[in-house]
Amino acid sequence: MAREFKLPDIGEGVHEGEVVKWFVKEGDPIRENDPVVEVMTDKVTVQIPSPVTGKVLQLRAKEGEVVKVGATLVVFGEAGEAAPTNPATAGRPTIVPSAPPKASAPPPPPSSGEALAAPAVRRLAKELSVNLGALRGTGPQGRITEDDVRKGAQTPAMTPKPATSLAPPAAVSVRPVQGGEERIPIHGLRKRIFEKMAKSNVTAAHFTYVEEVDMSQLVHLRDHLKEAAERKGLKLTFLPFFIKSILGALKEFPTLNASVDDERGEIVLKKYFHIGIATATDEGLTVTVVHDADKKDLWGLAKELERLSNAAREKRLALEDVLGSTFTITSLGKEGGILATPIINWPEVAILGVHKIEKRPVVRNDQVVIRDMMYLSCSFDHRVIDGHVGAAFVQNVRNSLEHPALLFVGLE
Repeated sequence: MAREFKLPDIGEGVHEGEVVKWFVKEGDPIRENDPVVEVMTDKVTVQIPSPVTGKVLQLRAKEGEVVKVGATLVVFGEAGEAAPTNPATAGRPTIVPSAPPKASAPPPPPSSGEALAAPAVRRLAKELSVNLGALRGTGPQGRITEDDVRKGAQTPAMTPKPATSLAPPAAVSVRPVQGGEERIPIHGLRKRIFEKMAKSNVTAAHFTYVEEVDMSQLVHLRDHLKEAAERKGLKLTFLPFFIKSILGALKEFPTLNASVDDERGEIVLKKYFHIGIATATDEGLTVTVVHDADKKDLWGLAKELERLSNAAREKRLALEDVLGSTFTITSLGKEGGILATPIINWPEVAILGVHKIEKRPVVRNDQVVIRDMMYLSCSFDHRVIDGHVGAAFVQNVRNSLEHPALLFVGLE
């Protein structure tokens, strides 16, 4: 029986996506969880898997086409079943995805109908009257970026002259004005960040608790394990240890592993542990998710973190890689500064900021010694988390980081 598969809600306020690449063609057999299509949004590029086993009856979008969330992407059916009539595409030729370029050759300049660009980039090009087909994308796989469009707008050959010189353009990406100012429109990923951060800041009643942590033992342990990690082909950062520490504290204080359903007036306690990692990409901040983090050992966490980091950087995150976090960590590594007041990844109720580790003089047993020190800054939704609970949570995290043997014993 024919079944329509619609573009799912990818989250983060995304309402549309561009079909980048089909992995199937009409008539192909398909198995559940096989990759079907790659979709690019203003936020992420994700591969969407098949929800069924059967046959691909009909593709409802072309590569390069922008589709709305909820629109039918593909129709699945059973072997021997004919494709249903699609009134919206009556008279159109059968959609056959173009063959992918060979890996050994760079992609050719795209034609106007084949330009590879995110919806936000297309809107910017329209605002600036830039012909995408005349641009060569500098992004991965030849994708056109916002910088490519802005540069194109500054090239007369790529920007058609307006019909009349009396009216100014409707929008300008970077517009110089008197006094040396520049005006940059808020759109695309930056607009999503604007919206989500404003929603979090207005909705949650933020308070931040800061504590200093002596990381000396953990620094020694991590240095000792780095060689073993390299033999496994892994890069061992401090993040797996932070996740282990947070898992122990979340089990001790379960109200921290929760979200708020403001519409229903409910606190939703999560019995699973999906840890979000705020990751900086060229497009902006993206929260990738380590699902069922409590079921992974240190090496498993390191492997998954490396996979997510690479996927985010190469713009090949899967849908499940960015959805479902229950608690988020934000870290800038060596650029983490002394401390900050992180904004909660709404609708979660808390977020932990970890900062740079540096050697500082501290007093131990009435003696001044040099130790590896770091600050933790944890923001909470005060509507849900009382001050003493938030403080106790951070102290729990601090204790396990300062005595890392606790990360591996007595936490189950």
